[in-house]
Amino acid sequence: MASRTKEREKHQIQFISTPIYSKDKEKPPYTRFVCISTLSKKSLTVTSLLVLLFTFLYLFLSPTSFQSPYSIGLTQTQANSTCDGIAPFYIYDLPARFTTDLVDRCQFLNIYVDTCPHVVNQGLGQPVTSKLGPSWYGTNEFLSDMLFHARAKKHPCRVHDIDAAKLFYVPFYAGLYASFAFREGNHTLRDQLAVELVSYLSNKPTFRKHGGRDHFLVVGRTSWDFMRISDPNIADFGANRLLYLPELADVAVLTIERHPWEGKNQFGIPYPSYFHPKTADEVVRWQNKVLGSKRPYLYAFVGGARVASEKAAVRAEIINKCSASKQCAQVTCKTGTIGCYDPTKVLATLRGAQFCLQPPGLSFTRRSTFDSILAGCIPVFFSEHSAYTQYEWYIPNEARNWSVLLDQKKAEQIEEELGKIPLKEVESMRKEVVRMIPQVTYAHPDSTIPGFRDAVDIALVQLTERVGRALEQEQTAVRVD
Repeated sequence: MASRTKEREKHQIQFISTPIYSKDKEKPPYTRFVCISTLSKKSLTVTSLLVLLFTFLYLFLSPTSFQSPYSIGLTQTQANSTCDGIAPFYIYDLPARFTTDLVDRCQFLNIYVDTCPHVVNQGLGQPVTSKLGPSWYGTNEFLSDMLFHARAKKHPCRVHDIDAAKLFYVPFYAGLYASFAFREGNHTLRDQLAVELVSYLSNKPTFRKHGGRDHFLVVGRTSWDFMRISDPNIADFGANRLLYLPELADVAVLTIERHPWEGKNQFGIPYPSYFHPKTADEVVRWQNKVLGSKRPYLYAFVGGARVASEKAAVRAEIINKCSASKQCAQVTCKTGTIGCYDPTKVLATLRGAQFCLQPPGLSFTRRSTFDSILAGCIPVFFSEHSAYTQYEWYIPNEARNWSVLLDQKKAEQIEEELGKIPLKEVESMRKEVVRMIPQVTYAHPDSTIPGFRDAVDIALVQLTERVGRALEQEQTAVRVD
């Protein structure tokens, strides 16, 4: 009997489980089973050979397999538990004038574009009707405040008991407010909602306890739109003074572009792009797809001309150079055209190029940077303030591992400069860019636990660390006194 048992064990197929990502600490992680035969050489049968063959095909030819030639996995945070490193956070239930009332006035937000189609679906905008898939939307670049709020409301680390919270989120739709107030000539009226917000917060015991050091808000536009300088010699382009209000000096402000010199409490977060996946598998499939894209063009540029600035000269040179080159793919943005707002066209252009040019526009940063990352196209910058001083929470420490920085004076030699980079180095940079996709992506708000850490998760981790440091310094100061 014992000898027959040993014989059966010798012919048994063992299953070794490889954890992918645990969505629930209380449950075992989802596993992909890898069959390994323990058959001895003498007893190897045709059946076992077939098992090994099918196992090999599954592991190495499956489109979502982590062993795929083009798969690079998600991020180093993939294996983390959902709330590891994220403090329990509370979301204030603000009066409607700070949130939904602004959404309801969408038709008055922009005199050039109808904003109402963009604020639907929790800020995702209209679904993209193409072969891209169900998780693609025509998301507006200035709606990160709405997207962050939608994602945070269903986040597993959110708490509804204010006393249990270590972090406090003020979900003011500041970007919509700024858009609405741009055309208000009376500064008092333009600043009114910002002043009312500060008054509201100042009356909250949770805010007064630490002076706002454990609070944060998300503004859906660049910091410049909330930092009006009271100087008659400086042109008034419609900004308000939200970020100059002293009560918010210690509140963390998440913005798509921070002030490089004055933004000590400002932290750059990604511009929203078009991809809002619900699962990790969607991300991996897209990563594999962009890594396998054919790229017949050396470089690409998506954008339009600018006027009356040094930045305009760089853009003009790039547009002229690209238009005359057979090595450049281009989507030109002009008033009355929709090419730049067509996700399918934009992504197809960026996926067809090795490098994507990111010259400054009206300000230092561009949404196109994140479209390029999504397309696996290596960004080429002309100012360190276009990314390196902006998105430290999201980008690799070594800039040269994923991007190129060119002096603006070398705009005329773009092809020569990019052509100097060895192909092996280009491929390495591209893989690094594609690794960044999950962390600069806003997951679909309806996906409570998508299985990867997105832009919101990364921000919450960093905010948790910031609050810990701030409160520790506060306690140290108290002990010294």
